[in-house]
Amino acid sequence: MSYDQQPPAGGQQQPPFGGQPQQPYGGQPQQPYGAQPQQPLRPDEEKTWSLLAHLGGIILGFIAPLVVWLVFKGRGPFLDDQAKEALNFQITVVIASVAATILGVVTLGILSFLPFVVWAVNIVFAILAAVAVNKGQWYRYPVTLRLVK
Repeated sequence: MSYDQQPPAGGQQQPPFGGQPQQPYGGQPQQPYGAQPQQPLRPDEEKTWSLLAHLGGIILGFIAPLVVWLVFKGRGPFLDDQAKEALNFQITVVIASVAATILGVVTLGILSFLPFVVWAVNIVFAILAAVAVNKGQWYRYPVTLRLVK
């Protein structure tokens, strides 16, 4: 067998004329090297990551729940729901902060306290959510835009 007749690395044949790659014996596609199927999280792990999604929003804004949701998506219904809930709330907080800042500027400082109020409400509701999640309860923020479904 000459060099140009050997199959490419990885053991899969190239599809003829742009067709679909052929499956190995058994009909199952091969996983890329290092790829592992995602294991569901244990309930205590779901609670911990949900807690971090809610509390992380206080410090990192929408980045913390976004990362938790993207990394652990599909690994548990409780975590999926709570990470999306925290993400939606933090996006709402960003929108409210921008609106409060604009109102403070437009009113020449009369409403300049509004960003502080938004910040305080963020802390209070994130802590309430963290306490509920730590008890294993599903939490819903009261005034939240449900942008991520």
